Amino acid sequence: MPRKLTTRLRILEYLRKQPTASALELSRALGMTRANVRHHLMVLEANDLVEVIGRRGSGRGRPENVYALSRRVLGDSLDHLASALLTECLGALEGEAREAALRALAKRLAGEDSLTKTTWPRRLNETVRFLNERHYQARWEASAEGPRLILGHCPYAAILDRHPELCRLDALVLEQRLKQKVLQVARLERVPSGARQCVFVLRTWRESAE
Repeated sequence: MPRKLTTRLRILEYLRKQPTASALELSRALGMTRANVRHHLMVLEANDLVEVIGRRGSGRGRPENVYALSRRVLGDSLDHLASALLTECLGALEGEAREAALRALAKRLAGEDSLTKTTWPRRLNETVRFLNERHYQARWEASAEGPRLILGHCPYAAILDRHPELCRLDALVLEQRLKQKVLQVARLERVPSGARQCVFVLRTWRESAE
């Protein structure tokens, strides 16, 4: 096993046993220099495996960052909570009532928007930025049928099988942001790289662009 990988695994294993540690504490426990530990912590933090949860003084010098395993590594129950809330809020609704509830939720998720009078490229770029702040790994590209919004990651993937209405929710959020009808043309479609993506096309692009 590569030395660097072994070192990072040792850091992660230490943080599983000791919930928090500074670079100094890790260097002493693992028999490494503080600079070496800091390098590995920086890589682990960039990959969302550890996170800084505070600062701690050691009696002299500047306080040091205190690290712990990230929420991604530790896990949480948010998927179960989200699924339960959706079931409670939408489970008894059908037809127009269900659609109205999804639209209200989409409006809240989309937030305040002042992009309706901006150029189309800026509106699309701002929407991509908005999506990427919410972990969609989004981008847009031109096509003969109109702009295509490509979402490289589905934040709802863990509960999508139980709640397929979340695809409709994504479409409604896009419509709220772009003030255009959108059509989903791919749902978790596998691409040559092996990743999966969802694709939405702006349906009324041609009319609005004229």
